Amino acid sequence: MTTITEVGSAVMPPWAGRDPVGQAYYLDEYGVAVTDERGLFELVALEVFVVGLSWLTVLRRRDAMREAFGRFEVDVVAAFDEADVSRLLADGRLIRNERKIRTVIANARAAVELRGDGGLQAAVWDVQPEVTPTPRTLAEVPTTSEAGDKLSDMLHVKGFSGIGPTTMHALLGAAGVLDLHLVGSPARNRTSLWTRTGHRRSRPVLEG
Repeated sequence: MTTITEVGSAVMPPWAGRDPVGQAYYLDEYGVAVTDERGLFELVALEVFVVGLSWLTVLRRRDAMREAFGRFEVDVVAAFDEADVSRLLADGRLIRNERKIRTVIANARAAVELRGDGGLQAAVWDVQPEVTPTPRTLAEVPTTSEAGDKLSDMLHVKGFSGIGPTTMHALLGAAGVLDLHLVGSPARNRTSLWTRTGHRRSRPVLEG
């Protein structure tokens, strides 16, 4: 049976509702439009680390990860060398998985190359569909989407790794490209990009 947590009038999924860190993220950040390279690269990096773990596990380490990975500035991470890999593996605040650390660094280098095609911002927002899901219960919230499939395929072609359709669908919900909040939730359409029926009204102006 799915556990539903209510905070005020917000209905939260289990990963958000069971912990104050998850609650704060869900209420303040989840689904807010992320339109800059740094913010989107951070989400890609966190999705690399979440594989095999829970989103809450990663969120609890996010501040330390931001510090250790140069706030996820693409050029900074792309320049990391073997000394940085050793430094990250020795940092007890982090998820010390060498394969994932090296994947994040490689993805930063792929993100630099992607700038020639409009950058990570264009890649992510270009898959925004004409219609977003309109779930009325937590059981109706999708875990995959055609948009997530497209983004995963495109980023793989561009040299990204450690990601898949499910994690890219999750990224699209976190970044506001899809609205995965329940219909009637106060967080629904917090970007004002959608009509009440879930049809796309507009796209945001991308930064950079």
